[in-house]
Amino acid sequence: MTGAVDRYEGHILGLATADGRRVVVGRWLRSPWGRFADVMTQDARGRRTLLAPSDAVADEVTATYVVDEVVVTPVRVTCDPATRRWHVTSGPLTADVTLGGRTALGALLTALPRPVTRSRAFAAAVDPVASRLVPGVRTVGSAGQGRREWYGATGQHRVVDVDATWDGVPCGPLLPDVPPVELGFSSVPHRPTVTAVRTTIALGGEGRA
Repeated sequence: MTGAVDRYEGHILGLATADGRRVVVGRWLRSPWGRFADVMTQDARGRRTLLAPSDAVADEVTATYVVDEVVVTPVRVTCDPATRRWHVTSGPLTADVTLGGRTALGALLTALPRPVTRSRAFAAAVDPVASRLVPGVRTVGSAGQGRREWYGATGQHRVVDVDATWDGVPCGPLLPDVPPVELGFSSVPHRPTVTAVRTTIALGGEGRA
């Protein structure tokens, strides 16, 4: 469907643990599928797994990202603003994540007008800078199958702690650096963070701004 545009608004959490696992959680407050969450993870051997709450969401995610295994299972993400904690449960994964203050980038993004930072034009303009300042991160690129994707970040907080298990086995402490997550044209920031984003995907064409 040439020119169709899908928009997602929410948060992307990225972190890594001492056992070599990288975890990416999408918490989407607005999307074509309503509110939902999904998890993509890559283990120390490089195996990439998607945990998706439905077949429809799994099909949408795998049209954009490359994974080795898809598990359709409930994905629950609860957030407690008072304690700055996220609790994530989905299939083999459980994670209690503690957030810290804003990053320097988060402070800058918060100071800019939201209509600007959410726009595709801004994402395209900052992409060359973003890829240099935050290695592996792109704000615009090909999402495959005739799709193009833009990330408009509006804020960012540090992740300062995690207590996670996979299949009941502890994943170990939070790593200070997140190795590249090989899921598609863009990775997550190399520091553990939660980023507020507006993601726009043009299907089969550029669509409207």
